[in-house]
Amino acid sequence: MTLQITPEQITVPVASSIPAPLRPVRTLVTLGDSTCVGLGDPVPGGGWRGFSVLLRDALGAAELVNPSFTGARMADVRHRQLEPALAARPDVAVVFVGMNDTLRSDFDPGGLRADCASVVAALRATGAHVVLLRYHDHTRVFRLPAPLRRALQRRILALNGATGAVAAEDPAGVGVLDLDLLPGGYERDAWAVDRLHPSELGHRMLASALTELIAAAGFAVPHPVSLDCAGGREVTAVHRVAWLVLKGVPWLVRRGRDFGPVIVQSLVNEMVRRQAPVPDRT
Repeated sequence: MTLQITPEQITVPVASSIPAPLRPVRTLVTLGDSTCVGLGDPVPGGGWRGFSVLLRDALGAAELVNPSFTGARMADVRHRQLEPALAARPDVAVVFVGMNDTLRSDFDPGGLRADCASVVAALRATGAHVVLLRYHDHTRVFRLPAPLRRALQRRILALNGATGAVAAEDPAGVGVLDLDLLPGGYERDAWAVDRLHPSELGHRMLASALTELIAAAGFAVPHPVSLDCAGGREVTAVHRVAWLVLKGVPWLVRRGRDFGPVIVQSLVNEMVRRQAPVPDRT
């Protein structure tokens, strides 16, 4: 007997058009330096808010763990901030650090990469999605003498190379926010009076860009970040002058002492290159 199958009896599986449900962010961790602390986004009554708080609110996270502190370097994140971050078992972790390393005389790209890799590996082992930063050219924001500008630009490139290499090892679990491509990131309004930290608007721009990366990784963003400034403290001309006298000049003096040898080495290298004989290509 021959089994007859009519076309009506043939069932073709149909791929489900229902998208996978977005994962909620219950715990957010932010690790890093003064930008992660919130400097540049003051709130009435004192203190700082910053992108960490804005991001927490956008994601609807029940808990924000932010052990960051001013002046932190990549090694500080590894040795002083990572432990409380791991204990929180975050769903998402943002690592915002590295610029302070570029301003020190002991800058070490190899050490940066090793510390960053250790931090990312530990966070990923808990199941966290990690976001790293690719830094902008800060000499376009904070004007510097030419030798210092060139030295800092080279160091930022080296920093980005180190973190980029770490991210490339786990592209599905590590996102990278490129600050050089952040719309409006070089505009004056995006920066606080010190030109070192984002303003309220700058912090809002950071939080908004981070939510886009995190959403692309499959997480829910129930409350998108508004770029309308509200809730911060107004920065007046008096604040600007006070910062310049009390904070700006002392900071330049401290960094000049630490970064001075780098400037000298940069000048020497340029002189050597200029005096080197041009190879005969005939």
